[in-house]
Amino acid sequence: MSSHLLSLWPRSLSGARALQRNLRSQVLLSDLHPRIRFLAAADVAYSKREDWAWAGALLFRYPDLELLEEQYVCFQVMFPYIPGFLSFREGPALQQVLSRLPPDVDLILFDGQGIAHPQGLGLASHLGVVLGKPTIGCAKNQLVGEFKEDLLGEVKGSWVPLLHDGRAVGAVVRTRTGVKPLYVSPGHLLTLRRSIEVALTCSQRFRLPEPLRQVHLRVTRLARGGRGDFGLKG
Repeated sequence: MSSHLLSLWPRSLSGARALQRNLRSQVLLSDLHPRIRFLAAADVAYSKREDWAWAGALLFRYPDLELLEEQYVCFQVMFPYIPGFLSFREGPALQQVLSRLPPDVDLILFDGQGIAHPQGLGLASHLGVVLGKPTIGCAKNQLVGEFKEDLLGEVKGSWVPLLHDGRAVGAVVRTRTGVKPLYVSPGHLLTLRRSIEVALTCSQRFRLPEPLRQVHLRVTRLARGGRGDFGLKG
C-alpha cells in the first residue's frame, strides 16, 4: 500500500484512532447540494474465508431510482474486525469502487453509520470526508445513543431522534409499516432532516432503501461465487 493510501487508511489501531479524531473535525452537516440528480449506493460482502471480499457501487437516477451503472472490485481484507472501526476494514475498497462511477454523483448511501458513532465518524462520515461527497448512513443496528421507543409510530415515515451526549446524531426511522426501524444518520454535507427524507424516498417495499438492497444482493452473490445476470426478483 502506498504512503498516500496508508495516510488515508492506516493499518494500526493507534493510527486509526488518530485519523478518526482528525477527520471528525472536518464533517459538515449542511445541505450544500440542494438538488439530487444521481445517487449511489455502496456495500461490501465477505467470502467464506472472510479475508477476501467484494465491494460494489451502483449508480441510480434520483428520485425514480433507475439503475444506470454498476461497478465491483474484489479485495483482500487488511484490517481486523473491531467495533467502531469498520471504515478501516471496508473503506479502501469502497473508495476504489466508488471512484469508478461518474464524478457527478450527488449523494452516496452506505450500509453503516454516519455520525451516530462512538467517535462521531462512522463509515458514511469517513468516506464522505475522504470523497468530498454528501453521504448518509443507513444501519440495521444501533451503535450509540438512545431514543423514545414509545413515541415511534408503526407506519412508514414515523421517526424519532436518536440522541447521544445530548445531541441528535441520527433518527430511528420506520421505513416500512410494521417492521423494525432503520437507524439513519447523516454522514457528511447533509442535514439530519434531509437524510431522513432521502432514506424514506428510497425505501419502497422493503426495510432497507432500495439502492442499498440492490447492491447488497449483488455483492453477496459475488462473494458466494455467483456470476452472470444480476436481475433481481422482489
